Amino acid sequence: MSMVTQAAPDFTAPAIIDGDFGEITLSSFKGQWTVLFFYPLDFTFVCPTEINAFSDNVEAFKAIGCNVLGCSVDSQFSHYAWINTPRNQGGLGGCNYPLIADMTKDIARSFGVLKEDAGVALRGLFLINPEGNIAYEVVHDLNVGRSVEETLRVVKAFQRSAETGDVCPANWDDGADTMTPGTHNSKAYFENHG
Repeated sequence: MSMVTQAAPDFTAPAIIDGDFGEITLSSFKGQWTVLFFYPLDFTFVCPTEINAFSDNVEAFKAIGCNVLGCSVDSQFSHYAWINTPRNQGGLGGCNYPLIADMTKDIARSFGVLKEDAGVALRGLFLINPEGNIAYEVVHDLNVGRSVEETLRVVKAFQRSAETGDVCPANWDDGADTMTPGTHNSKAYFENHG
């Protein structure tokens, strides 16, 4: 069942923040855009490609006023070890955003992404708007990684829509035309864009 338009379930959990042990409370990010993504497990194969891709591009998210948070059912100690293992040895070699520990699996369960039979989270990604509501979600099976570029595009589209009231057509990207609901702008858009 989709959680889009609903309030994101709040939580407080241990995390590795800026390379050290800390705690994250989701509601502390209210008033800001936040990407929260779940991945199955530390020290696996597809997961580090995603985590590193988000880490390598975190400045692009910061530039548009969006936080990035990663979460798995591993402990904060596992996260710490993985972050401090070099990339060429199967580690992350650092991480530029917090990794949240969900050992109780309560966070994954509350977002509807816990794969109960395996005890891990599916690849779920949630865009939470400044009001604390889920604006976008994508959830899929474990063996395919997500696109950071598509996540950035979607964040920018929702921000543009929130700022202007316009809607963004398929494949919209930053700087492209939007459409204004209830006006002739929509007709003009199709005349100009086929």
